[in-house]
Amino acid sequence: MALFSVTAVPERRYQSVVIGTILTLVAVRLVFAGMAPLSFDESLYWLWSKHIAGGYLDHPPVNPILIRIGTTLFGDTEFGVRSIGVLLALPASWAIWRSGAILFNDDRIGATAALYFNLTIVMAAGSALSTPDNALVVSTAFLLLTLVKLLETGRGEWWLAVGVVFGVGLLSKYTTVFFGVSILAWLLIVPQQRKWLLTPWPWISGVIAIAVFSPTLIWNAQHGWASYHYQFNRLVVHQWSLRYLGEFFVTQMGMATPPIFVLGCLGLVGMLKGEGGWWPSRVLINAMVWPIVLYFIWHSFHGRVEGNWPEPIYVPFVVAAAVAVERIKWDETWAPVVSWSQRLAVPVGLGIAACLYLQAVFGVLPLGHADPTARALGAGWKELAAKLDDVRARIGAPIVLTTEYGIAGWLEFYLPSHPVVAQVNERMRYVDLPQPNPALFQGTSMYVCQVPCYAVALLQQKFSKVELLATLPRSRHGVTINDYSAYSLSGPTGQVLDAP
Repeated sequence: MALFSVTAVPERRYQSVVIGTILTLVAVRLVFAGMAPLSFDESLYWLWSKHIAGGYLDHPPVNPILIRIGTTLFGDTEFGVRSIGVLLALPASWAIWRSGAILFNDDRIGATAALYFNLTIVMAAGSALSTPDNALVVSTAFLLLTLVKLLETGRGEWWLAVGVVFGVGLLSKYTTVFFGVSILAWLLIVPQQRKWLLTPWPWISGVIAIAVFSPTLIWNAQHGWASYHYQFNRLVVHQWSLRYLGEFFVTQMGMATPPIFVLGCLGLVGMLKGEGGWWPSRVLINAMVWPIVLYFIWHSFHGRVEGNWPEPIYVPFVVAAAVAVERIKWDETWAPVVSWSQRLAVPVGLGIAACLYLQAVFGVLPLGHADPTARALGAGWKELAAKLDDVRARIGAPIVLTTEYGIAGWLEFYLPSHPVVAQVNERMRYVDLPQPNPALFQGTSMYVCQVPCYAVALLQQKFSKVELLATLPRSRHGVTINDYSAYSLSGPTGQVLDAP
């Protein structure tokens, strides 16, 4: 019996089916956004959103700005934090659809690319959480579209749009810088495009991108280039190893979903071999993928590549997957692989997304600490925060301290009484936020850490009295995810908070 495949729908109904599917998936993500607890990163970004700045230690400011818009509209809730990011999947899907359709002169390729885009875990999970990768993926979709329009029209004015979108991408996440290599490679490899290098247009585009990105440049110049030291430290090789290479490929296969990963890889290779469409179109799609892939392969030789880091490649990657399905004629060796991957793309994508949503929200499998969705998302934190607040009220602590940014964010978001919360270390993360009044430390403070707590020695240097008050579990359905300890701190011996 043949497995369900959207592409089996008659041509005249295909676009309507794809649009309906995308709208349904976005609606499901909106429901998930309102039901799932915040991740530790999201809680930090929410905290940043209360004090918008040109930059922050970890990232540029677009994601906090999106959160600020959402919480202004819908309040300081999980839905408010995530809503705008989820809705941005709609214009991103449109941009990918138009890019595929124009590049290969086939609206069906565009529709299939938009469908596959929404079936990837990049979108199923990534767009439902408020992270910088979400804004980065959306800006990448529009960067691709502006380059496609430049190719289609041959009008230099499109370079202005390229500059604006590139700048917004840099304001979203620094990974956008790799697309500068992509654009240059495309211009150099395709003879028809080299002419642009002899005109002022691409250089004006670069100036515009820098101007759009200038708030983050200015912020970093004012703060000792903190973000660049923090992020580009990852370029430093401490030890070579092969331990992360296999993990990198397995993780990316999961991020794309295995069927779409197979189709995308085959599409890229097929286009490199000269199949699928017009030469400039094929080069553009490959050029948008390979600089990032090659860099992270190199990175995997000396450090772990987190699954979300290469996310922007999936914008051109799904176009390649659509080309593999809709345009390239495969021989008898690869035709069955493409056919089965095409058939499985929809059910596997939907199935993985459903499993993620059900586990993240309801904890269908009581895995406790072994559940990555429970650890990363704040499952059980609302209940834990209420108990911690009772402990704080009992000792009369006006401020709650921690040494982990994730706990700091969760405490800020979930403590019912909303006392002052501060992270003792890594103060550069909070340099744009109001600093706690030093008078708050003169009485009793409360400190919260995850067990085992490695910072007790640090606390004993900063306070004359450190006393364990309670150890409480963060749990779901009675199964412990993590234990947290609360300490009473009194008698500060000097400056409590580290300098930025």
